[in-house]
Amino acid sequence: MTGTRGRTRHQHRVEELCAAAARAVSGEPEFHLRAGRPYRAGLPLPVNAPHLRPSSNEDDLGSFRGAADGVGLRLVHSDSDLHRGLRPEEPLQRLVFEMLEQYRVESQVPTGLPGLVWNLRYRFEQWSDRCIHSGLTETANGLLLYSVAQICRSRVTGQPVPAMAEDVIEATRFALAPLLGHELAGLRRHREDQQAYAVHARAVARTVEGLVAEAGRANGERETAAADRRSRNWALLLDPGDGDGFAPVPPGTGATPEPAGQGYRAFTTAYDTQRHISTLVRAEQRREFRERLDRRIAGQGVNHARLARELAALLTAPARTGWQGGQEEGYIDGRSLTQLITSPAERRLFRAERVEPVSESLVTFLLDCSGSMKAHAESIAAVVDVFTRALELAGVATEILGFTTGSWNGGRAMRDWRRSGRPRHPGRLNEVCHLVVKDADTTYRRARPDIAALLKQDLYREGVDGEAVRWACRRMDGRGEHRRFLLVFSDGSPVDSATALMNDSDYLGNHLAEVVREEERAGSARIHGLGVGLDLGHYYNRSQVLDLESGAANQVFRDILAMLSR
Repeated sequence: MTGTRGRTRHQHRVEELCAAAARAVSGEPEFHLRAGRPYRAGLPLPVNAPHLRPSSNEDDLGSFRGAADGVGLRLVHSDSDLHRGLRPEEPLQRLVFEMLEQYRVESQVPTGLPGLVWNLRYRFEQWSDRCIHSGLTETANGLLLYSVAQICRSRVTGQPVPAMAEDVIEATRFALAPLLGHELAGLRRHREDQQAYAVHARAVARTVEGLVAEAGRANGERETAAADRRSRNWALLLDPGDGDGFAPVPPGTGATPEPAGQGYRAFTTAYDTQRHISTLVRAEQRREFRERLDRRIAGQGVNHARLARELAALLTAPARTGWQGGQEEGYIDGRSLTQLITSPAERRLFRAERVEPVSESLVTFLLDCSGSMKAHAESIAAVVDVFTRALELAGVATEILGFTTGSWNGGRAMRDWRRSGRPRHPGRLNEVCHLVVKDADTTYRRARPDIAALLKQDLYREGVDGEAVRWACRRMDGRGEHRRFLLVFSDGSPVDSATALMNDSDYLGNHLAEVVREEERAGSARIHGLGVGLDLGHYYNRSQVLDLESGAANQVFRDILAMLSR
């Protein structure tokens, strides 16, 4: 597979491999990577140095492996509470201090793991080369920061400066030697004592800040503002707002802050609805859509019986369901003792426990019915239809749900907000519409026309994913199945134009990630994000990229089966 989807799938695999290696290094079983960012138990971990941020577009597996190993070592060898108390508050000093602490933990690789040392060095070399080619070292402050990074890491880890950096930093290193010599010796000497090491790290950070400030006074404010724009990007690489060191800014975060303590809310729920999809699509139109969907499924050549067997192996377990009489061995059946007299040759006088595969699982498909999903409506409906039929053959209960909005651009909720004086930070500003396509008590045969109704294009408007995930989980709460799976099909971030306009631009996205984390912690369901040509790892701990346009329909089913088995 080639193109954007192929790269996304490859990146997803790289993250799985690197996360497994980092779990081995750190001993943290709940460590994982989502969209290139490290998480533990669903919460983002700080990324403490710029060289731990490889690019999915430009860096290879070795770089990602080195970055993951670096984060793993940080978890093992750095006391985060002590670190918080020692780090400086000034952004530039914090940048230097964070880098130095990362170099300290990278010097603590256990003996006998040369591969780990190689991974860390390889990542640092790739980052060093990238800095040179990006032009970062072409300004005075950029060269100063780059030289400090190279000199300090070399001294702390005992490794030579990368060859590509030797000539670049030669003159600057000579000038820095008398200023940093004592502190560099202290860093090397105390690299196994975090508190003692921090004293010298803070001194280095203060020295660097003083040199930057002195250069600014010498060059003048106008020249500094223009010439050193790239060097200030060093501070922008790290977010000083995180409570546990520097963490990456979540993608899509806007500039409008949320009111303290307010959290997510809806401006009004008066117009929210829950509708069965059959009430929105005429019966005649549903029949037409069903014929069209049947032709699509027939062309895929899916073996439903085989898929059902594979799903049964994943989602069912053997259970004792009663007794089976008339056996030639087992427990003596008292009801058959008279046969010993009437038919002495009869041997089928025993009974045995009947063991059959029993499913205590519920699988809910939650479909994003936002406008951008129109192009995928037929493909998604075909996938869900095939899985629902196979799951029923396997004895597994299923629900099919969808979510959209009642209007574009806010609808009546937006109108009420305007009438109330346009208060700031209104929260969700639209009419949520939740769709029931098939409930868990309806058979596949009866639900077939309603599944085809998903092909109706004017159902697709905008999407509020977080509330839909919460709604789907609450529907599961009323069921008796012990194992619950929620499969969310979507092609990107939650989108509602009115809400995004009047709140932070990633207001809905942050809420979705929060809901997924809360529901999984509560044990409501195992939630899986199925991205249509896009990685949903920003929001879901378990995610899979689906390629619906390659023509290999069976590959989509294999991908979903593999995800459920993890």
